[in-house]
Amino acid sequence: MHDIDLKTLRLLVSVCEHGNMGRAARDEHIEPSAISKRIAQLENEFGVPLLTRSRRGVQPTAAGLALLEHARSVIFTLERAASDVAALGSGLSGSVSVCASASAIAEALLDDLASFMRLPAYKNIRVNVEERTSHELVQRVRDGAASLGVCWDNVDLGGLQSRPWREDRLVLAVHPEHPLAKRCTIAFAETLDYEHVGLPPSTAVHTMLRQSAARGGRTVAYRAVVSTLDAAFRVVAANLGISVVPEEVSHTYRRIMDVHTIALTDAWARRRFIVCFRAFDTLQPAAQRMVEHLVERAGQKKRGARNKG
Repeated sequence: MHDIDLKTLRLLVSVCEHGNMGRAARDEHIEPSAISKRIAQLENEFGVPLLTRSRRGVQPTAAGLALLEHARSVIFTLERAASDVAALGSGLSGSVSVCASASAIAEALLDDLASFMRLPAYKNIRVNVEERTSHELVQRVRDGAASLGVCWDNVDLGGLQSRPWREDRLVLAVHPEHPLAKRCTIAFAETLDYEHVGLPPSTAVHTMLRQSAARGGRTVAYRAVVSTLDAAFRVVAANLGISVVPEEVSHTYRRIMDVHTIALTDAWARRRFIVCFRAFDTLQPAAQRMVEHLVERAGQKKRGARNKG
């Protein structure tokens, strides 16, 4: 197959969006016959019709729809690349895509990224944040779909590099009237006689709890499985179950809801988060500076905690 030029892809997208060759030609400042010729050449290359033509206009075929999706993606990627390269001429710039677990986003990631973006030296850096499970985000970083991943360090990185970020611990959230509410500490095994509120099976926390229960020949009884930590706290506040949640996140909900937390004594309840990437030396400068900033912010928090102690 010969190389497909960007102009032809743009014309295909315009024709499909307008559903009319003439209107697309006016927008693209080209003759309708020239568009028709380019698309005919494209159909020749692929060996399948991409458009169906009628008196009412044109519509993409199934093959045309498939190519249209890829064409839009290619155009977006190339335009973003051109924008990033051009911006480098006026100082450090670019776009950094970050995939993060729900726990990382709920705790400190957004605050750390905001502090990074507020620095004058990084005012031209754009940041995209997407929530994914730990396994999904590692795969996206490995595939190059994301620059950085932020997650619990118990995930298999499969050759990716990483830097330590923050630490937290998991606690048990209960309603003040729950039978366990008067406990100060508790082992996870002692909670298994009660109904839990959990996150989806694809999350790292769900997997950890299932494995911990299985080691004692038990299972976790779920009253509800919810998609967010916010929802988990609301179900606990309604006294419909107990839930294993990050301690850092619990501070906010304890102030506004009827929720009490109990320290878990299990070793796995102490969690370490990491920032992962394919190779630090191959990251664009904007992503390298972001990694350094996240690690430095985490270090500042640790030093502050030690000083308080």
